[in-house]
Amino acid sequence: MNQEEIWDVDAAQRYDTPGTGMFASEILEPAVDRLAELAGGGAALEFAIGTGRVAVPLAGRGVPVTGIELSLPMIRQLRTRADEATIPVIVGDMATSVAPGEYTLVYLVYNTISNLLTQAEQVECFGNAARHLEPGGRFVIELWVPELRKLPPGQTGTVWQAEPGYIGLDTYDVLRQHVVSHHFRFDDSKEARLTRSPHRYIWPAELDLMAQLAGFELETRHADWSGAEFTAESRSHVSVYRIPPS
Repeated sequence: MNQEEIWDVDAAQRYDTPGTGMFASEILEPAVDRLAELAGGGAALEFAIGTGRVAVPLAGRGVPVTGIELSLPMIRQLRTRADEATIPVIVGDMATSVAPGEYTLVYLVYNTISNLLTQAEQVECFGNAARHLEPGGRFVIELWVPELRKLPPGQTGTVWQAEPGYIGLDTYDVLRQHVVSHHFRFDDSKEARLTRSPHRYIWPAELDLMAQLAGFELETRHADWSGAEFTAESRSHVSVYRIPPS
């Protein structure tokens, strides 16, 4: 599965779920609040902007937002919410594509850096963020913590969410640090719909080393956008890296 196959027309049309899931106000608003604060009055660049879940409300706060996005169907869905003048988008991948101008903030939300399936691509993504930033600029990554401690010996999968109408299952290849997320959606019929997406998981310490290679320093790490403490039990983190001011 490559990213163009995953983020196709069908995925783009199903992606937006206003008011629920990752679009729920209790999830989205703290993220937008924090990103607006970190932009510090400057411009922001979103890697893998998608349909504009974060970019549209962030632009609504007065932050100039530009995006980079590989999927044309996702961009077309974004265009139903914001035109090119409001949120310019560069078509391309987040590891190598260049947007014009300089930014005080580059951000990657909702585990998207893991869509890059090799360590080399992920390192390249940090370098791409650094080349877009002004001195003192910040790169923000929201990422889940691999749940390998939940794997019993000999088992390669974990159920990470189970609720009426949905089951989320991850299968791990620990040799390559790969995981495939399986999303089962079903109703009262006999049929279920399965979608899958591959990822390369990254430990926080490995992420920090990637940042150092690109000239970043870790500024803060919290368990969520609201600033909860990051602990050994945290299932995700929001890490803020900064280019030194001089």
